[in-house]
Amino acid sequence: MKYESGVHRVQRVPQTESQGRVHTSAASVVVLPEADEFDVELKQSDIKKETFCASGPGGQCVNTTYSAVRLTHIPTGIVVSIQDEKSQIKNLEKAMRVLRTRLFEMEYKKYLDEIASKRKTMVSTGDRSAKIRTYNYPQNRVTDHRINYTMYNLGNFMNGDIEEVLQALQVAENAERLKEAVE
Repeated sequence: MKYESGVHRVQRVPQTESQGRVHTSAASVVVLPEADEFDVELKQSDIKKETFCASGPGGQCVNTTYSAVRLTHIPTGIVVSIQDEKSQIKNLEKAMRVLRTRLFEMEYKKYLDEIASKRKTMVSTGDRSAKIRTYNYPQNRVTDHRINYTMYNLGNFMNGDIEEVLQALQVAENAERLKEAVE
């Protein structure tokens, strides 16, 4: 279905049209691959760990024990400091969770930005002039404008028999790849 992304134009004569004029409509279609689950890989060698005395109110143990933890993720520069608990181990666990969450959010934002840019390039302006395919009901015709391919069997095409067009698109794509490889 990757070939279906773009602007599809429909030309038809509605039943309510008494003069028999052809009406043209357009729909923007975006086909994206199914999102893969991804997890954040956190290497211990990428993390700089520092311990320090917690500050603030809390009595005698605040300034005498090194229970606060600061983690720095070296590749991204993200810094997480936690001093909520009295135990350094608990603060370290909490800091690791926060760091992993921040890295995940950063990667997820990159992923969403990538998808948004793909979507924009697939649909372009959404204008009818940017069409990839036209469905012409009065002439029983389907035309794919990317490869100049026309077939006169719109009914079957709309019922799901699109294999003929998909094969033609695959042949055109393979020919384009071969041409680029030769150059």
